[in-house]
Amino acid sequence: MDFEDRVDAGRRLAEQLLERGYTGEDTLVLGLPRGGVPVAYEVASALGTPLDVWVVRKVGAPGFQELGLGAVSEGGIAFLNRGLMEEVGATEDEVRATVRRKSAEVNERVTRFRRGAPAPAIEGKVVLLVDDGIATGGTMRAAIQSLRLRHPGRIVLAVPVAATQTLEELQPLVDDVVCVLPTPSLYAISQWYSDFHQVPDEDVVELLERARARVRPRWPSAPTEPAHV
Repeated sequence: MDFEDRVDAGRRLAEQLLERGYTGEDTLVLGLPRGGVPVAYEVASALGTPLDVWVVRKVGAPGFQELGLGAVSEGGIAFLNRGLMEEVGATEDEVRATVRRKSAEVNERVTRFRRGAPAPAIEGKVVLLVDDGIATGGTMRAAIQSLRLRHPGRIVLAVPVAATQTLEELQPLVDDVVCVLPTPSLYAISQWYSDFHQVPDEDVVELLERARARVRPRWPSAPTEPAHV
């Protein structure tokens, strides 16, 4: 069984989340752009919850960018797989330069997708962290680590398809895992979709705007500066 496209995947994922009871007022859906946002949009629509993005960029191996050595997330969190770095012979200087470049890309995408709006308030909320699939899990790990710094009430990892070994590795980092198709052999997420076209930035912005128009946020945005006691 596979998915027709990200819309189909999002709707199937939403069914499982509804069965788990994730429909409370304190629930927030965060999609990892770009591919995770169409999935997250369907989830947020079905659950009647606000939708936003959490921007993460993969840190690729020098000369082979498709091989993820880690990831950089908004909030300044970087996760690096030191063992894989040694295996491919990536030097600290090479990876550090890539991290700087990817961090700049994260900041640029945050501005582009949110149109200058602040990040959503996370503290105390039930955060459903959604992507279109998980293979090695580097980007998801960076996202989880950065979200933990904002003190959510719960983090729920929610994906249509994922490698079972990666899910086992991520399980201790979150409060719940919901996956429609956990699979022991996942070489490429695209194999599980009939339509896995690249999602343009414009589509991400449009889906976020449609979600904001549908659901008025039930809590204020995160403060831009730390509160003083």
